[in-house]
Amino acid sequence: MKCSSLLTLTALSLVLSATRAQLPDYETLTSTLQTIVAEENGGFGFHMWASIVDRDGTVLMVARSGEDRGDQWPGSRVISAQKANTANAFSLPGLALSTANLYYATQSGQSLFGLQLSNPVDTSVAYGGSAERFGTQFDPMIGKRIGGVNVFGGGLALYDSTGEVVGAIGVSGDSSVADHIIAWKLRDALDLDYIPGGVSPTGDDNMVLDLNRGESASGWGHPSTTEAATEIVGNLPEVAPVGVLLQSRVSGDEDFGQIP
Repeated sequence: MKCSSLLTLTALSLVLSATRAQLPDYETLTSTLQTIVAEENGGFGFHMWASIVDRDGTVLMVARSGEDRGDQWPGSRVISAQKANTANAFSLPGLALSTANLYYATQSGQSLFGLQLSNPVDTSVAYGGSAERFGTQFDPMIGKRIGGVNVFGGGLALYDSTGEVVGAIGVSGDSSVADHIIAWKLRDALDLDYIPGGVSPTGDDNMVLDLNRGESASGWGHPSTTEAATEIVGNLPEVAPVGVLLQSRVSGDEDFGQIP
């Protein structure tokens, strides 16, 4: 029995190591986040939290751009992990959905109303452990499933260069549109944006800012904030374009790799 348990733990460790090998380390995530937060992102310019989960929804990393845990909105730590969980939970090998894409569809009377209540946050994971470790390599959420569904901007699924979903990233700490912008730039910088397609007009998981008097023509709309943020969102597919895979990979045929 002990031998069997040991083999199981070893197998799980190997799977986790393989997943981590495709993802950035804590230092890279933190430094890249700090660089992007310092750019113009159409929001308040606040410090941010960023969390990464693997394909099973297990938290692998929680980082912050500020020096101290109080330099960011404290409540946004859990929100960042919740966003990562959501983007991972509702993205597939053939379709990527950002948390921003879920906003309108989850409003009262729409097709996904109630989705945000379907997978509650595990409060023991969210608030357990020493607060002094929040946003460090030893954040108490690491190694546990946070759960939760968030339906505003800031969560994006992560796809490696073969088109495999390897988890998701969640960013929180500014306006919801700025959160999405920062998450998009961060995913691009980490080279984990080889998405198969999405519901936005550009065929990816970009935020769709088409709400007009509370109605979304696409069905996937999200509220806008500042004019600057709206302009940045519209330019994201050109400024930070997603990685491109052959259509055959998206449809499940043989993988011929990335288009040059």
